[in-house]
Amino acid sequence: MADIVIINPRFNTSFWGMEHCMGMLGKRANLPVACLPLLAALVPDDHKVTIVDENVEDLDFERLGRADMVCLTGMSVQGARLLEILDQLRLRNVFTVVGGPMATVEPEAFQDLADVIFVGEADVTWPQFIKEWEAGRHAHRYEQTEKTNMTTLPLPRLDLLKSQHYMFGSMQISRGCPFTCEFCDIIVTFGRKPRLKSADQVIDELDAYYRAGVRIIFVVDDNLIGNKKAIKPLLREIAKWQEAHAYALTLFTEASLDLAEDEELMGLMGQAGFQSVFIGIESPDEASLKETKKLQNVRERAGTLVERVRRIQDHGLDVWCGMIVGFDSDKPQAFDVLPGFLAETRIAHALIGLLHAIPTTPLFERLKSEGRLNDDAGSDAFGTNVIPLGMSPAMLREGLVRATEKSYSASAYFERLDRLFVDGKFKFAVHQLPYWRNHRWAWIKSCIENYVMFAVLALRVVHQIDDRAIARRYRAQLLQIVKKRMFEPQLLFTYAIKTAMHHHYATITKSLVASAGGPVPEAVRSFSRTKSGRLDTRQSSQIDRVA
Repeated sequence: MADIVIINPRFNTSFWGMEHCMGMLGKRANLPVACLPLLAALVPDDHKVTIVDENVEDLDFERLGRADMVCLTGMSVQGARLLEILDQLRLRNVFTVVGGPMATVEPEAFQDLADVIFVGEADVTWPQFIKEWEAGRHAHRYEQTEKTNMTTLPLPRLDLLKSQHYMFGSMQISRGCPFTCEFCDIIVTFGRKPRLKSADQVIDELDAYYRAGVRIIFVVDDNLIGNKKAIKPLLREIAKWQEAHAYALTLFTEASLDLAEDEELMGLMGQAGFQSVFIGIESPDEASLKETKKLQNVRERAGTLVERVRRIQDHGLDVWCGMIVGFDSDKPQAFDVLPGFLAETRIAHALIGLLHAIPTTPLFERLKSEGRLNDDAGSDAFGTNVIPLGMSPAMLREGLVRATEKSYSASAYFERLDRLFVDGKFKFAVHQLPYWRNHRWAWIKSCIENYVMFAVLALRVVHQIDDRAIARRYRAQLLQIVKKRMFEPQLLFTYAIKTAMHHHYATITKSLVASAGGPVPEAVRSFSRTKSGRLDTRQSSQIDRVA
C-alpha cells in the first residue's frame, strides 16, 4: 500500500475568493477544487490517499516527507506557491507529480522540479501512470490524446474532503463549449463538443453531497448549456431528485447568454433548483464582442444585452457576470460606460478584469505574432500581459481602477441589488414551484431555517465590520429588505449573503485604488489573470483545469 498525498496550494486573496467575508459565513474557503476528490477516486483501492487543500489547512512538510508520492495541482495564479512547495519537497527527496493549468500551459517551469508532469485532462493518464509507477517503469511526462468519456468517471471521493470548511461544494456535469471566444482556453483544452455525465452519475454525486451535509453546490461546468438537447433530460432528473429531498440543495452554475433564448431551458433550471447563473457578457460594446468572436452575445433578433439579462432574471435566475476591459476596440470611455451597464442590467456581482492572453489561446497566438505581449515586469505592473491598442497601459490601468471603484462603491452596489430585489421584486424560480403548495410542512421548515440563518448572518455582518459607517449602511440595507420582503425568508438570507460579499469586494477595491501608480495588487492580478472574465472558482477534473 502506497501513501499518496494530493495537494491544492493556497490561492492568494482574490476577487471571487471571498476571503474577506468567509469569517462572517463561518467558513475557511469558498469551495474545493473539483479535481481533488476525482483524482483520489481514480487511485486503486489498495493505496492510501490523503487530500490536503492548503486553503483550509496548513501543510505539514514533515508528514509530506514520509509520503511515497506527493501530487500537486495548480493554476497559474497559484504558481509561486506551487513552486515553493516543490522546492521544499525536493529538499526532502520526495517523489513529486504535478499537473493542472500551470503545468499544461507552462510545463517547462516544472522540468527540473517534478518527477512526473501531466498536461491536459488526466482521467486516463493518471490511472495509467499509477500502474506504471507500481511496476517501476513510469514516464516523465503524460499527455492524454483523447478527450475523456465523462460517463466512465467514478464517483468522486467526497469523503476525503473537509467539507465543513467550505461554503459550497463543487461538482461537474459536462466539459467543453461550442463557442469560439478568442481569449478562452476551454475549446483548446476540452474541445467544442460538450461531453456530459450520465443521469445516474449526477444523481449519485447529489446523493454524496447530501450525505456529506453540503447544501449549496456550484456546478463548475464552463457552459452548462453547451449542449442544450442533452442537458434538458438531466435537469429533469435533477428536479425529480430535488422533489424527493424537499429541495435540499441550492445550485448555481455558469452558462452562455443564449440561455435567454430558450424558455424551456430557463424553466428547467428553476425546477432543478438553480438560483444563480454566471454569464460571460464581457463587454456592452458590440464591436468588442465581435472582435473577440463572442458572437453568441451579438444576436439582434434575440434582443439587446440588457433585454436578455432581464429575461433570465424574469425567469427567477439571479445573473452574475464577467466583464473584460482592454479589447482592441475599447477606448478610454469604455470604463465609464461599464458601471452604467451593470446598473441597467441590475447585476450586483460582476467580475471586472483586464484582458489577459492565456497561452494556447487564439488571442495569445495573435498577440504574439503582432509583438503585443508584455514581459513579466510589465505584466506585474499593469495586471495583464496584453499591450493595449486603443490606449496606453497606464490608461488601461487607470480605467480599471475607475470602473471598479465606481461599480463597487456601497451606493452603486446596493443600488443594483435593490433595483432587483426591492424595486424589481425579484423571486427565485425554485421558491415559486407548485411543489411547495403541495408540501406545506417542507415549506414551513425551509422558512424557519432561513429566518434563523438570516438572523445569525445579519448580526455577524453588522458587528464584525470595523468601519462603523459601512456597518451602519449594512444595517440599514438589512432592515430595509426585512421591511420590504419579510415574508420571504429564503430571499432574506440570500440578501444577507450579498451584503457580506460587498465587504469583500470593497476591501479588494480599496487595495486597488490605494495602489494607483504602483503594481496592481496580487488580489486583483489574481482575478484579472485567472479567467479573463470567467469565474476563477471553476475547477475541472484534469489534475486541475487550465486557468
